[in-house]
Amino acid sequence: MSDTSARVADSTGNWVDTLAPQWARPYLRLSRFDRPIGSWLLLMPCWWSAALAAGIAHEVRGLPLTIILFFIGAFVMRGAGCTWNDITDRDLDDKVERTRSRPLPSGQVTTKQALVFMIAQALIGLLVLLQFNRFAVLTGIASLLIVAIYPFMKRITWWPQIVLGLAFSWGTLMGFAITFGRIDVTALVLYAGAISWVIGYDTIYAHQDAEDDALIGIKSTARLFGAHTHQALILFYGLAVMLIGVALASGDARWPAWLGLAAFAVHLASQIVRLRIHDPELCLRLFKSNRDAGLLLFAGLLADAVMRAA
Repeated sequence: MSDTSARVADSTGNWVDTLAPQWARPYLRLSRFDRPIGSWLLLMPCWWSAALAAGIAHEVRGLPLTIILFFIGAFVMRGAGCTWNDITDRDLDDKVERTRSRPLPSGQVTTKQALVFMIAQALIGLLVLLQFNRFAVLTGIASLLIVAIYPFMKRITWWPQIVLGLAFSWGTLMGFAITFGRIDVTALVLYAGAISWVIGYDTIYAHQDAEDDALIGIKSTARLFGAHTHQALILFYGLAVMLIGVALASGDARWPAWLGLAAFAVHLASQIVRLRIHDPELCLRLFKSNRDAGLLLFAGLLADAVMRAA
């Protein structure tokens, strides 16, 4: 198979395709290093939580290291999760135009090789996790159950995006576990807000595959909401902003955090206005733009933490 044909359909011309060694490319594609947006979206709730917890504690000296460790952990654990997802979906991916060029259905790697690679990534994630306190380690390990069951949800429920939200929002709990050695109401409300955000943006993402999913019986909120997607996004994005706002109020956040939340809300609203569910390229662009939305909120929370610690 030529390298051109080995490329994943919705990810071409990236550094993996052009700069990575040939032998490494299928593995980097398995872990989505050719499409890092998912790692950024997994990272955002981690950074939100770390910054909000630091602000509540009035202590930011350990925050830079936590931010770096979260960055490493998010990228390797998202890679492990995607590898697991591709292992469980290898037969389904072969039936979807966008995913049939992935390394497993296209034969670039074997299932055994993918399993070994997944374990290696998980071990790196464990090394990162072990830098934190015992409660944080146990909290991090607890997320693996959700990660393990997520790939099967789209076969049995119209709401797999909820399970994805439970997994991708877990970082909102980790910042509090690291800073305080506990998970309090503020962390749980922030978690609920992040889950609502994930349901929204992954619904947009799922519209890319809605037609193929219907043919092979895969369920999603994109198919469930259909023509009512805009109304659903108003609900879930609105819930996200409201719940995150409750978390900020609970954590006595100051004006920079509220400014960050306002910018986050405006960004989400613009996605709803611009969305055309039958335009796959636009759906992908709007989905990817959620990294910027998350960074706007993080910038406000970080500024708030620094201000409160001064």
